[in-house]
Amino acid sequence: MPIRRLSPETVNRIAAGEVVERPASAIKELVENALDAGSRNIEIQADGGGLSRILIADDGKGIPKDELPLAVERHATSKLEPDDAGDVDLLRIHTLGFRGEALPSIGSVARLSITTRARSDSGDATEAWVIQVEGGATRPLAPAPFPGPHGARVEVRDLFYATPARLKFMKSERAEAMAISEEIKRQAMAHEAVAFTLSLDGKVALRLPAEHPGDEGRLKRLSALLGRDFEANALLIDQERDGLRLSGYAGLPTYSRGNAAHQYLFVNGRPVKDRLLQGALRGAYADFLARDRHPAAALFIDIDPLYVDVNVHPAKAEVRFRDPALVRGLIVGALRHALHAAGHRASTTVAADALSGFRPHTGVTQSGEWRAASGEGWSGWTGWSQPAAAAQVLPGLHERSARVEPGWDGASYGELATRHSPLATAPQPLAPPPSDIDLPLGAARAQLHANYIVAQTRDGLVIVDQHAAHERLVYERMKAQMAEGSVTRQALLTPEVVELDPAEAERVAARAEELAEMGLIVEAFGAGAVLVRETPALLGDTDVQGLIRDIADDLAEHGAALTLKERMAEVCGTMACHGSVRSGRILTAPEMNALLRQMEATPHSGQCNHGRPTYVELKLHDLEKLFGRR
Repeated sequence: MPIRRLSPETVNRIAAGEVVERPASAIKELVENALDAGSRNIEIQADGGGLSRILIADDGKGIPKDELPLAVERHATSKLEPDDAGDVDLLRIHTLGFRGEALPSIGSVARLSITTRARSDSGDATEAWVIQVEGGATRPLAPAPFPGPHGARVEVRDLFYATPARLKFMKSERAEAMAISEEIKRQAMAHEAVAFTLSLDGKVALRLPAEHPGDEGRLKRLSALLGRDFEANALLIDQERDGLRLSGYAGLPTYSRGNAAHQYLFVNGRPVKDRLLQGALRGAYADFLARDRHPAAALFIDIDPLYVDVNVHPAKAEVRFRDPALVRGLIVGALRHALHAAGHRASTTVAADALSGFRPHTGVTQSGEWRAASGEGWSGWTGWSQPAAAAQVLPGLHERSARVEPGWDGASYGELATRHSPLATAPQPLAPPPSDIDLPLGAARAQLHANYIVAQTRDGLVIVDQHAAHERLVYERMKAQMAEGSVTRQALLTPEVVELDPAEAERVAARAEELAEMGLIVEAFGAGAVLVRETPALLGDTDVQGLIRDIADDLAEHGAALTLKERMAEVCGTMACHGSVRSGRILTAPEMNALLRQMEATPHSGQCNHGRPTYVELKLHDLEKLFGRR
């Protein structure tokens, strides 16, 4: 066929296919226009999932009468200012919309009506005018009534009526309405100083008052959209580097989700879905979450437009940074700094989830006789006052002296030695007596089922998973030693041969140098085995066979998909698990309190290496609710 020019209508419909994929896409473009016009109140209405009717009303500057015909022409925009030569720098874009395609594209596939009253130079509103476009055909301007002093009302009816084939690709009205709601949420997060109202099929689905600009107002807006749990468990992020600023809020690791739907990313106020940013967010939490868990976050990047290209996607959903390494480094560094500052803090939802698991029980039998709890599984007090039992401490822990602490039932209270101790990173003073309950994690009172430490605080109680907590402590200490290049090793009395599948043995031997940095000395030993000569001192008397097999599994599962650093993080976590206090280990009172004090002094100790909480805290008012006192 010969080369020919396409008709303007066809060109507009092709553009509509790129810009207006569904009703939510049209609403996104129209809301961005309202924001660029300086609106402080934006009302959105959508009927039939946005396919029947869309209305966007704002109190912005409005469009002057003589510019209305240009507004519905392709590639006509008020948002790009040319230089003296008539050229426009597309790398200095300060507005949300700029292509000049949204209105003509929508008008080419729907019935579009724009009613506007522009603010005059003197500040007084001028007469209102309306222009209509149906299937690409423009009707003449006409005067029209307008409800406010100035602004615009854009109404779209019968979206895609001019391209009925597109309607077959639309989802259900409910699904389209949900997409619209999600789009408005994203826009509202990025502009907390703007009031938004969303009505779906005549019912108000979202009403958000304007908030004060800044961190406090932003958090209130995020709380209204993401829930109070997010507000209670969000960490403030505010870091700047080389003219690049990252702000917003990120959830604690224990406030994680099963998918990435609660991750909201913005660049210069523009909602984006960018793989670089998502990867940086995932990398920042790599030490704290299992691979099937995802952090919740709303992060905002402010950058000179010259260093980011927003013109790489027709719908402006993707961006390209001039220095991606700087962006990734800032995100990872800022998030890890905030997580470090959170210390041992765990999310408030942990306590709520724990409380929901309790069931009130009166303890009254059918005969009316009250029956007390049996006490089976309680192992905390056994042997605490017996010298022989007090010596049953963890590997490497040695009780050098014992003394009786007054005020605690005369129980023996030993001073913990620190050399090669899994529970100490530096010479530790005597653990605080259990009567001192003012510390964040309180004082140990009992051990349940040889795994859960029960501690009393000033205003409640704490239950600690000893294995999960100590796993995090060992992991953090191992990371610190690796960073300093000073991992202490212990030589095995007899080198141990671990038999593996030949491929597994080869993978482990190939990582011998990296494993040595972690204090694990291995070497190839034939076709299907490795020889282990030294292990990290932190692990104590560990199961070498199980450790090497678990490391081989880690390398097989993640080796091809992760970077070297991430692969070694997986291995480091596995080693920490083998070196931690195991479930079923009966601890003495000093050991329990030493563990609590270590948790208080160690960042990230509120969650284990897999993102699960290491402790649950219940306040007195929570306990009173359980017993009907509140």
